[in-house]
Amino acid sequence: MTRTRILLVDDEPGVRLGMRGYLSAHGFDVDEAQSIAEAQEVFRTHRPDVAVVDYRLTDGTALELLPRLKEIDAAVPLVVLTGHGSIELAVQAVKEGAEQFLTKPVELAVLKVVLERLVAQRRERQRLRADLSRTARTSANPFLGSSAAIRGLRAEAERMQHSDSPVLVTGETGSGKSVLARWLHEGGPRADAPFVDLNCAALSRDLLDSELFGHEKGAFTGAVAAKQGLLEVADRGTLFLDEIGDMDLTVQPKLLKVLEEKRFRRLGDVRDRRVDVRLIAATHQDLNTAAREKRFRGDLYFRVSTLILHVPALRERPEDIPELARHFLAEMGGARGRAGVGLQADAESALMRYPWPGNIRELRNVLERAVLLSGGGPLSRGDLRFESSTDEPSGDDNLTLEELERRHIERVLRRENGHVERAALRLGIPRSSLYERLKRLGINRSGFQKSDP
Repeated sequence: MTRTRILLVDDEPGVRLGMRGYLSAHGFDVDEAQSIAEAQEVFRTHRPDVAVVDYRLTDGTALELLPRLKEIDAAVPLVVLTGHGSIELAVQAVKEGAEQFLTKPVELAVLKVVLERLVAQRRERQRLRADLSRTARTSANPFLGSSAAIRGLRAEAERMQHSDSPVLVTGETGSGKSVLARWLHEGGPRADAPFVDLNCAALSRDLLDSELFGHEKGAFTGAVAAKQGLLEVADRGTLFLDEIGDMDLTVQPKLLKVLEEKRFRRLGDVRDRRVDVRLIAATHQDLNTAAREKRFRGDLYFRVSTLILHVPALRERPEDIPELARHFLAEMGGARGRAGVGLQADAESALMRYPWPGNIRELRNVLERAVLLSGGGPLSRGDLRFESSTDEPSGDDNLTLEELERRHIERVLRRENGHVERAALRLGIPRSSLYERLKRLGINRSGFQKSDP
């Protein structure tokens, strides 16, 4: 692991010697400078992780040096030491870019803790920026399709994108709620700040509390160190709470306080911390009903649902399925060296007839499985393996007689591997009658057969 590099700026050799010895013994690499001019040169050459600057130097003060260091690299935290501390001086140092202001003589153990914390915070910011950059390059389009439903969703989302109010995204599991949440963030005024997401359904009450708000050392058994919560990580950015309807009732008042007062407390702490985040929440539940039934706090529901976006289920916009399928196949084919993989007519027809209980997520899974297992060329109906045991839609009461006939014939053909004679025997009709029905219903038996009848 790369060692942390510290720059010590002090005009007293004895002070530098003492701090360098202690910090070096605790795993830091230490560079030294004794003047403003030398500090700028060393800072520019070695780019430390943190700089520790004495207030009085031979050729000026830290207040002159700080802005020059910030010009070289504004991301490096700066710590000022002084033997004559005052509130006015501390305020001025902070204005000039100092993250910490410590009075001499400083305890070396305290200095070590401060440096470790500043380095950890800087590396976390770097990680988040990298994650944000990767996300921006690979972010998905939540509005693929041309249906009236998806065009309406886009129009609503564009009106809300530049707002700072909380947004509640509703829709079935797998319909693309998280993709829409990220789109709202990346096109909004907080795009340069972190996008932090948390699935409320995946964590127990205690873990959710700790992940969201953080905790202090000793707050509970096993809390051997303080931990920053995701609220702090998301400061000035967006916090996305997926499946907020599953959030424990005891955690909900704390989230409400954040939304109303922009303050919270870490577990085990006695002081409030301020935070500025935009909340986007998502749920597949009816939170209004849950609030009436006391399964979700009513005051929190009204707060998180200032703006509401509903993502339609895939079965509600079947005309978008071919475009979605082509988009996913282009991605998958390129990643697996099968550029140009497409769909045969019978496969596209089957995709449009299937009800997609798992929505877009299930569509992607079905296509990915088909690409991996097919022998090459355009995908046929026989390459598709749906999640449901029957491979067919539910809710037959809503189908026409012709649709029922088509689905039943396809089901039997699938079981008989496309063998027309055996399928006709199972259906109780002559083979010629089955051929006539296949032609009339537009069913291509080649998508089901493994050998000619």
